[in-house]
Amino acid sequence: MGSRRNTELFLLVAAAFPVTLLYALYVTTNGVALSFETLAVPIGLFAAFTAAHIATRFFAPGADPAILPVVFALSGIGITFVTRLAPELAMNQLTILFGAIALMCVTLALVKNLDMVKRYKYTFGIIGILLLVLPMFVGTEVYGSKLWVQIPGLGRFQPGEFAKIFLVLFLAGYLSENRELLSISNHSFLGLKIPRFRLLLPLFVVWGICLAIVAFETDLGSALLFYTVFLMMLYVATGRVSYVIIGLLLLLVGGFGAYQVMHHVQTRFQIWIDPFADAQGGGYQLVQSLYSLADGGLVGVGIGRGMATSIPVVESDFIFSAIGEEMGLLGGSAVLLLFMLFAVRGLTVAARAKSDLAAFIASGLTASISFQAFLIVGGVTRLVPLTGVTLPFMSQGGTSLLASFIIVALLMRAGDEATGRNVELAGSGTESSPVAAAVSAVNKAGTRFFRSGETNEVEESLGSHARPGSRVRRRLLDTPESGVLGRVALAKRLTREVVLFTGLFAILIGNLTYIQVIKAKEYQEMPSNNHTIAKAAYIKRGSIITADGVTLAESIQQEDGTYTRSYPNGSLAAHTVGYYSTQYGLTGIELSQNETLTGSQDYSSWQNAISSLAGMTQPGNSVQLTINSRIQSAAEQALSGKKGAIVVLDPRTGAVLAKASAPTFEISNVGAVMNGELSEDEASLYDRTTQALYTPGSTFKVITLAAALDTGTATLRSSYESPASMQIGNNEVTNVGDTDFGTMSLESAFAYSSNVVFGQVAVELGADKLVQYANAFGYGQAIGQDFNTATSIMADPAQMTEWELAWAGSGQPVGQGHTAGPQTTVMENAVMVAAIANNGLAMNPYVIAQTLSPAGTVVRTTQARSLGQVVSSDTAALVKEAMLEVVDEGSGSAASVAGVQVAGKTGTAEATKSQINTAFVGFAPYDTPTVAISVMIEDYDEDRDESAAEIAGAVLRVALEAQGA
Repeated sequence: MGSRRNTELFLLVAAAFPVTLLYALYVTTNGVALSFETLAVPIGLFAAFTAAHIATRFFAPGADPAILPVVFALSGIGITFVTRLAPELAMNQLTILFGAIALMCVTLALVKNLDMVKRYKYTFGIIGILLLVLPMFVGTEVYGSKLWVQIPGLGRFQPGEFAKIFLVLFLAGYLSENRELLSISNHSFLGLKIPRFRLLLPLFVVWGICLAIVAFETDLGSALLFYTVFLMMLYVATGRVSYVIIGLLLLLVGGFGAYQVMHHVQTRFQIWIDPFADAQGGGYQLVQSLYSLADGGLVGVGIGRGMATSIPVVESDFIFSAIGEEMGLLGGSAVLLLFMLFAVRGLTVAARAKSDLAAFIASGLTASISFQAFLIVGGVTRLVPLTGVTLPFMSQGGTSLLASFIIVALLMRAGDEATGRNVELAGSGTESSPVAAAVSAVNKAGTRFFRSGETNEVEESLGSHARPGSRVRRRLLDTPESGVLGRVALAKRLTREVVLFTGLFAILIGNLTYIQVIKAKEYQEMPSNNHTIAKAAYIKRGSIITADGVTLAESIQQEDGTYTRSYPNGSLAAHTVGYYSTQYGLTGIELSQNETLTGSQDYSSWQNAISSLAGMTQPGNSVQLTINSRIQSAAEQALSGKKGAIVVLDPRTGAVLAKASAPTFEISNVGAVMNGELSEDEASLYDRTTQALYTPGSTFKVITLAAALDTGTATLRSSYESPASMQIGNNEVTNVGDTDFGTMSLESAFAYSSNVVFGQVAVELGADKLVQYANAFGYGQAIGQDFNTATSIMADPAQMTEWELAWAGSGQPVGQGHTAGPQTTVMENAVMVAAIANNGLAMNPYVIAQTLSPAGTVVRTTQARSLGQVVSSDTAALVKEAMLEVVDEGSGSAASVAGVQVAGKTGTAEATKSQINTAFVGFAPYDTPTVAISVMIEDYDEDRDESAAEIAGAVLRVALEAQGA
């Protein structure tokens, strides 16, 4: 056996090189000189494993030579990363690691033969179950799971880690004695041999215990690990696929039931499906893990240079994410290959074991380590839901480390007892000579009977199953699992298990490749990726300025050479500018123009183009907005203390002159909003100009009027009856305040906002035409050249009743069974009124005027783009005329501006039964419009609040002054 130990020593020496090199890289990154003192950890660890190697030469000279070196490599990488990620815990972890190695040696010395498991299997089973359920009664909850037990004066430990060892020993003892019985199948279903029900009882018991762990300890990981290891051992012992299929069905049933009734199971599953849906809450750990892995790429960012410390408890559950980030795909794959090698060598030990008992112990313990590694790595790489188990040998945590090294000792003991070392093959149904002499007859069924006078010798050889005085002392079943043929079948199943684990780790490597190579760029460019933002701290980000040269955002260099974002004019145009946060990501212009602002692409000159292609860092370009600071300030001041939004456009081009949403937020303190320190009434990230859908109310009558005039359905002089209420489509359409206007022209109905008249006009026009014109004005499409808006909605004309059509023509969405319309954004209302002001030509709005290089040269200019000619210029002129009357003589007089003709349309929209919104759309000057405005104010009280028309008038006044009108 000396060659085996020599091989082990050689492999230990070989593993010492990468372990020491990795730790040396960590030391160097911290700016510390290399010396024996600074490399004391890897040197000491190598010495400890060398001592374990020497102990193995004495206590288990025939043990597998690869297991100890593999464990050394994993432990060395693990302690390096624990030291890197949690320096304050490193010394304690190192102490436990040395203690675990010593415990492994002690276990080897004390456990001289695994046959003792047979005698104490039920004791082990009871201890295992007690340890498994102990946290249910006296456990301490940590991070939502009740896994820990607190021992006064000593700290806490995780009994489940030791429970898996005792349970594997129990199962091995139980299965080795009953494998032949359990392998018998009396029923067949669809070609599948089904065991008798009573033989399935152990499976149901284990299933129930695991469900209890999930329910009362909220420990999905331990339950899934124990259940899977049990299924694997059951299959290895019996060879019955039916056990696996039934077990998987029970797993699906239990999982579905747990998902339906247990909130923590639902949360784990939902985070797995879409961690980005709650990236700052429940999905934070997994999202940060994916960001770290994406940064790692092929070769990693270098140890000590990653951002994995942003992952909570990274040194424990998510240590593999740090390894993947800092060692890259190659380093992460190397770790997975080490675990794969551990699984292969452990199962090889099982195949060579001298008895079924030793084979089952080796296969069960190997599966517990290997599948645990699969679960945690699969969880942090989003291959499977997160389970919260630790990565064996590597994660910070004492209990897991101690248990893992006990498993290593037992594996080495099983390997030392393997066939070929002065022992004969033994297994269930394999008879030694005393037993053969005791056999008196074999019946036709293949059941062997012993004479009563020979039972003592048989019992001594086979155990207590042969009871004195019984007619049938011992039944040896001639099944495919008996004798040498049984060991051959067992070896084949262990080979299949090797293939299984090889496949599982290959899938992990494939998934890791997908994340770190294929998906990496997408993750890195996500707006919420705080890693990408933090890396950009050393690049001077470009400024964001208004059309009149006011700086909204700029980067200021700090003493350490990094740049921080500054906002010289506070939170002016906050929703448009957006925030730039290393924790919360980017929004607004900071997001949409991120590449331009960071200087990652600058081809404004041939020198900059060459630098960009070479990957050299360039100062960011600046972005000049179309927004005018005076108009923007006026709009925000007008919204102070209110909820609502204002959009001001240049109707000739679609340039956004102002875009204000209230409540707004403080850009430099976005965390206060994210963390819920401020209420929705105090601050809001919600941009009501582009994302909120409102009932347009009477402002939609602009579209109804334009469509009626453009199609020739009516003229401004057309006469209509306008009683307080009218039956249209077998239901009531009413005027606001139940006002009876009598007979009136369409122009007057527009000025005084008669719902009854416009309901009639809409019915005459027809649903198809009304929806067609609404869509031409911008409904049903995404508007905005360089920003996103919610799509304004019109109902499907085929589903609209006559009554719904009448109300839609008046701007009130009603109906059931389908999406009601109209529903509009404030931006869409602005586009709509700007089209009328621009002689029927609708322009696609934009907020970025041009991009400027660091030297001030123009890199790119936004060109105005139209959405199309919505109505003829003659129709637009007639609508403008009607809108002028609204301000001059009708409901919009509050929007008037001294010395300037203003045209507009008011609207009062019923958002809910208890909430009324006030709206206004308009433009000025009437003859040559240069400003179009859309205002929406929520929760309007006529006796208390300013109307939207009054607010519009104040903003228009400033806008015209700013333009020099």
